[in-house]
Amino acid sequence: MKQKTKLIILSILGLICTIKLAIIYYQSNYNPYAQPSFCSINGFIDCDAVASTTKAVFLGVPLSYWGLFFYSFLLMLLFVEKISSLKPLKILSVFKNPISYILLLGIFSSVISILLFITSLFIIHKICILCFLTYTINFLITATVFNIGIKSAFHQSVKDFLDGIKLYPVQFCVALLTAIIFLSYTTLQMPFASRKQSIKHFMQMKKNPYKIKGNILGNKNGKIIVDIYTDYVCPYCSMYNIMLHKVVKENNQILVRHHNFPLDKACNPYIDEQMHDGACRMAKYAIAAENQGKYWEMASALFELHPKDDNKAIEIAKSLNLDIDKFKNDISSEITVKRLKTEIDDAISVGIDGTPIIVVNQKIHTGIKPYYEFKKIIEGK
Repeated sequence: MKQKTKLIILSILGLICTIKLAIIYYQSNYNPYAQPSFCSINGFIDCDAVASTTKAVFLGVPLSYWGLFFYSFLLMLLFVEKISSLKPLKILSVFKNPISYILLLGIFSSVISILLFITSLFIIHKICILCFLTYTINFLITATVFNIGIKSAFHQSVKDFLDGIKLYPVQFCVALLTAIIFLSYTTLQMPFASRKQSIKHFMQMKKNPYKIKGNILGNKNGKIIVDIYTDYVCPYCSMYNIMLHKVVKENNQILVRHHNFPLDKACNPYIDEQMHDGACRMAKYAIAAENQGKYWEMASALFELHPKDDNKAIEIAKSLNLDIDKFKNDISSEITVKRLKTEIDDAISVGIDGTPIIVVNQKIHTGIKPYYEFKKIIEGK
């Protein structure tokens, strides 16, 4: 069988597999009434479960969509001579040596396949039959054109690439800028992420990439007032802290006001059972930092580091350049104790009974929300 024919067959098979994977991704993440797919066989061999994890997305785009693009691009390369003969698509004539590009793309896809294989077995602990089929196809594509030599393919591809930029510099810049904008949008906004994946995305953040300095989060004259009730031991509160920082960067009409509501009997007499040991102490650390104009730096640090004692908190305070003597005094001062008690009493008086809870223009919203829902609630859309 001729080399080109083999590549066409393999690319079409890959395209069929990724179309099915895209359907499985949609059904698993967006259709609550969907029946299990044919490749969800047991607890270990389960395409649906794999498609539901955050590992099924890269740069905000599902891996199956990347696969659709990859195999479609290979098919385009295999027929580029005929396609570029059409006047509107003449620009595609820059792809002078399709087999060289296919070898490099095949090697790249094979490396990615190995990484995904490792991720599937040792991180997700589940496998997807269709995914493994695409990995095999990638290896076969690479093997089919491997005889031309990696070095030769690389040099030829680089030469063609540079020649193409010289011939079409404007089109190249437009294409590059479009790709950057698109991937920036998908990475930050996650338009293809399911509700579950969006929540996991923020839950898995170790640090707050949007954190600000000072005691004011947002516009102090903002028209949208968001009151947030949190507990520094609560993992969902940490997630909401990141979301709030993100949303105020995207909308300058929001003011966020924080309220401590630790689910810790050490300072909160209204809870029925002890839930978050040390939450009261952490709330005092935050108040002490606020007294020196560095509340939000401390809040993000508390969510990220969860200091278990005063010594750890003092290390954080030093990193924030706080006055350590004042910080130590403020932690246990009578004023701080009264301030915390007042915050808890006020929260109870407006119907707060857990965390995290946001109140937008005096309307209470409970339950964990993905970012796109969270933002709509805050903006009133």
